[in-house]
Amino acid sequence: MSAWAARFALILGLAWPSLTLSQSDPALTAQRAAQMLDAAATSLVEADGARDRVEALTETVRAYEEGLLALREGIRRAAQREQTILVVFEAERDRLARLLGVLQTMERAPAPLLMLHPSGPVGTARSGMILSDVSPAIASEAARLQAQLEEIALLRTLQNSALEQLSAGLIGAQDARSQLSQAIADRRVLPDRFELNTDAMLQLMESVDSLDSFAESLRAQPAETDLSGFDLPDFTDAQGTLPLPVLGRVLRGFNDEDAAGITRPGLVLATQAQAMVTTPWPATVRYAGPLLDYGTVVILEPDGDYLLVLAGLADVFVRAGEVLPPTAPIGLMGGAPETSDNVIVTNAQGGGGDLSETLYIELREANVPVDPTEWFITE
Repeated sequence: MSAWAARFALILGLAWPSLTLSQSDPALTAQRAAQMLDAAATSLVEADGARDRVEALTETVRAYEEGLLALREGIRRAAQREQTILVVFEAERDRLARLLGVLQTMERAPAPLLMLHPSGPVGTARSGMILSDVSPAIASEAARLQAQLEEIALLRTLQNSALEQLSAGLIGAQDARSQLSQAIADRRVLPDRFELNTDAMLQLMESVDSLDSFAESLRAQPAETDLSGFDLPDFTDAQGTLPLPVLGRVLRGFNDEDAAGITRPGLVLATQAQAMVTTPWPATVRYAGPLLDYGTVVILEPDGDYLLVLAGLADVFVRAGEVLPPTAPIGLMGGAPETSDNVIVTNAQGGGGDLSETLYIELREANVPVDPTEWFITE
């Protein structure tokens, strides 16, 4: 790991665990998210002077994505808490109105008059005893009501501030993605030994009618990339520890049916628009381009017996024949660039309605699909 990556991992390592532990507190969640976005903005400025600009910008994009994801969560939790309080207020409207009436009467009436009673001294004594019992309960209820009203005011201030941070963060993330795309385009041309026979690949694509047959044909062709100079770790040791290639949540699991009743032997991840896709493990790029009805596909070979299929990208940064390190940028998801106006941030249920894109992940061992949840960390 480079010094840049190590420094940034430390920043996120300090922020993210604290954020996870404080998810019940909207204010603290938003505060941690703001710190992450500030760190991302700083790293974007520093990326210009980084030795490996692609690596620096990759870290910056991921930091923006994690910060924005956390900020959305803070806003959602604030909206949810505000809604909960307002629902209680609505349900207790009549009781609260009576309480406010009593408090206003007690506030306007001189203290001695509160102790007088028309029936004389005995009634006055009794009313005094009743008042002494009731007053603490009224005061406690008034204090609780006041605290909730103040909390609503704070939650609304928090949401307004977070929306401003969200807008700035979205602009920064898009700038970082653009700079990353340009930095990758400016890289030197691959050596000749990394260039594959494109005519043979086109013939192969025309001769297959399924991902199975394409993967089998691809696997039958030895990779033309010389890996003798690379010390690659054993992929089988990574089972159960691989990070997902994109930030998101599992929409459909292994062999789950979709709305059309179609099952696929892989995972479908719901992601943000323009989310960055990275390599979860060192791998050779065996294919990158359109494939059948899968859209734009990247097929990685992390080991001679395994192929990792990633389908649904919009922009691809890699070419067949490249050897990629872990967390290297592969490409971006599709969708229109997000703005604070088109991001759903007030969904109190947190249903993930802003995850508008989907990435399909399929892992094959000896060309037989295996359940990716046994390999990737999905929670």
